[in-house]
Amino acid sequence: MKNLKLLLVSLAILFSHNLTMGQGAKEGKKERSAVKSALNAFKFRSIGPAFMSGRIADIAIDPKNENVWYVAVGSGGVWKTENSGTTWTPLADNMPFYSTGCITIDPHNNASIWLGTGENVGGRHVGIGHGVYH
Repeated sequence: MKNLKLLLVSLAILFSHNLTMGQGAKEGKKERSAVKSALNAFKFRSIGPAFMSGRIADIAIDPKNENVWYVAVGSGGVWKTENSGTTWTPLADNMPFYSTGCITIDPHNNASIWLGTGENVGGRHVGIGHGVYH
C-alpha cells in the first residue's frame, strides 16, 4: 500500500511536470511566431554608403546648407544627401573608378565639388585612383 501511494505521487509529479513543460513550449512557439511576423514586416533597403561598402574616406558638408553632404567612400564611389543622411544618391556609378579618397566643396561655388580618387591609406584593401575630378 505504501509503495502504491509512492508510485501514484511519483506519477502525478511526472505528469504535472510534462504538462507545464508542454504549456511552456506552446507559449514559446507563440512568442517565436509573433517575433517572426513582426520581423517579416521589415524590408531590406539601401540606406546609403555604409550599406554598399563601408570605408568612408572623406565627408564634405555644404557650408551654405548643412543638410547637403558629399561622402567619398574608399570602396564605393561618391554619395550625396540633401536631407542630412536620410536618403542618398550615388554620383559616380558611371565613372571609370570606384575608389575615392578625398572630396571638398569649392569655397567660391558650393555647386562645384572636387574629388580625389584612390584611397589615401595603405593596405591590401586599397583601391587605386584615377585622378582628380571637378
